[in-house]
Amino acid sequence: MNTAAPKYIFVTGGVTSSLGKGILCASLGRLLQAHGYRVSIVKLDPYINVDPGTLNPYEHGECYVTEDGAETDLDLGHYERFLNIRTSAKNNATTGQVYWEVIQRERRGDFLGKTVQVIPHITDEIKRRIYQLAPDGYDIIIIEIGGTVGDIESLPFIEALRQVKHEQGEGQVITLHLTLIPYLKTAEELKTKPTQHSVKELLQSGVQPEVLVCRTEKPLTQSIREKLALFCNVSPEAVIEAIDCDTIYEVPLRLQKEGLDRVTLRHLNLPARDTIDMEQWAHFVGRIKNPVREINIALIGKYTALPDAYKSIAEAFVHAGAHHETRVRLHYLASESLTDANADIRLHPFDALLIAPGFGDRGIEGKIAAARYGREQNIPMLGICLGMQCAVIEFARHVIGWEQAHSTEFEPMTPYPVIDLMESQKQITDKGGTMRLGAYECVLEPDSLLRRIYGKEAVRERHRHRFEFNNQYLDAFQQHGMRFSGRNPQTNLIEAVELPGHRWFVGVQFHPEYRSTVAEPHPLFIDFVRAAIEYAETKQAVGQSNAVEK
Repeated sequence: MNTAAPKYIFVTGGVTSSLGKGILCASLGRLLQAHGYRVSIVKLDPYINVDPGTLNPYEHGECYVTEDGAETDLDLGHYERFLNIRTSAKNNATTGQVYWEVIQRERRGDFLGKTVQVIPHITDEIKRRIYQLAPDGYDIIIIEIGGTVGDIESLPFIEALRQVKHEQGEGQVITLHLTLIPYLKTAEELKTKPTQHSVKELLQSGVQPEVLVCRTEKPLTQSIREKLALFCNVSPEAVIEAIDCDTIYEVPLRLQKEGLDRVTLRHLNLPARDTIDMEQWAHFVGRIKNPVREINIALIGKYTALPDAYKSIAEAFVHAGAHHETRVRLHYLASESLTDANADIRLHPFDALLIAPGFGDRGIEGKIAAARYGREQNIPMLGICLGMQCAVIEFARHVIGWEQAHSTEFEPMTPYPVIDLMESQKQITDKGGTMRLGAYECVLEPDSLLRRIYGKEAVRERHRHRFEFNNQYLDAFQQHGMRFSGRNPQTNLIEAVELPGHRWFVGVQFHPEYRSTVAEPHPLFIDFVRAAIEYAETKQAVGQSNAVEK
C-alpha cells in the first residue's frame, strides 16, 4: 500500500524515562506492516553528543551501528529486529547533530546575516531530518522523541512536533504519549495523576496527544480509562493498556488486542484490514515462552553491570534460541574477575562461552583467560570483535609460544603485535565517528565452518573497530593450526578465525548480532546455539554415565 504522502506518528514519553518508547514504536510499526503499510522509524535523541559513539555504555547502553556506518541509539536495533528493515543515518538524529549542522551553515553565511535562533533555525533543521525519509516511499513514518516531556533538552523537538502537526494538517499527524500508571501497594490503587500532569505539560507546549499508551503492572479498569480520557482530552478507546510482559516480543500481540493499530489508522484516515496475520509472530513468542530445553551461556565482558551494553547480542540469542525451541540463559561475567587460576571454577558450569566486544584494557587478561579455557576444554566459543582479538592473543601466547604477544592497543611496545592499529587509522586523532564502521564484504574460505554456516561464498557484516589482525604473523598462526576463514577482498583484512578439530571455535572481527532479526535469526548464532545444545547434552550423558558407575 502506498499513500500519496507519508503520515507521521510521533511518540513522546512522560512521567519517567525507560518506559519502552523504542519497543512501542517497533511494536506499532510491526502491526502497521501487517496492515500492508511501508513503515520506517526515526529516533530523535535530545543529548548534545553528536552520536553515542564516544559514550561509555554505562551512560547510554549499546552503540548500534547501521549498514552505512552510523553510530546510533540502541533503539534502532529494536526497529530492525521487529520490522526486519535496514536503518541508516537518516533514522537517528541528536541535538548535537542538529546544532552542528546549523552552526556550520551559519559559518558558511547561509543565513545571510540573520540572528540564528532556536525558532525557526533549530526547529527547521529538526523538521528537515524528520521529512528526509518522505521521498523514500514510506506510507507511515514513526518518530520517537527521546527523554520525557518537560526535559529542557526535549523542548526544541516538541516544538518541531507542534509545527509539523500545523504544517501537515488534520489526519496527517498524530501523537502517542507513553506514560506510567503507577500502582501504590499501600493503597492498592493505580494512580492516574502523574499521567494527567504529564499530558498537561505536553499541552502547555501546544501538543494534544490523540492516544495514551499506559505502562502498568496491573490491568486498567474501565473507570480508569474513562477518567484518563476525560482529563486528557482523548476518547476512551484511545487509552491503551501496555501491561508488563514476559518478553518484549509479546508487546505487539498485546497492543493488537488493545486495538492500538486500528485506533492509530483511524486517526490517520487510513484503511485497516479486517484481519492481520500475526500468526508467525505468535508462534515465535510461543517458542520463547515455552521452550523444550534450556542452556547456559557465559558472556565475558567489562560492562556486565549493565546488560543493555550487549543488547543486540542478547536479542540475537533470543532469536536463535527460539529457532531451536531453547531458552538461552545468558550469564554476564565480569572479565576483570577471571584468571587462569579460577577459570575452571567460574566457566565449567556453562554450555558455551561468548567473549564480548569492547574497548580499553580493563578486563583484557580475563578475556584472554576465558579464550584459553574455551580452547583447551573444547567448549563452544564465539569471540566478537575484541573477543576475536583476545582469542588470537591467547593462541599466540600459549600455542605458538610468544608469551609477550599482545595488541598495541594495550601494550604499544609488545615484541609480538599480533593485533595492531589499522594502517588507515594511524593518522586519525579525533575519536568520534572515525573507526572502521558499517558493512563490509567478507569472503569465506571453502570447506570452512563459516562457509557451512552461512551457506554462501561471501557475506556483508557490520564493523566497529580500529585494530586488526597483523598479517605479518599470518604464516606462524596457520602453521600452528589456526584457520583464517574470512577475509575482506579489498584490504585482505582478516575477518574471521576458527580452529579445525575444536568442537566449535569461531572469532569474528565483525558484529553479527547487528543483523539478527525475528524474521531472520543470524545463522552464526543459530549454529552456535546448536553447538551449545549438543555440548550440554554430551555433558549430561557423561554425568549420567558417571552416576551409574558410582
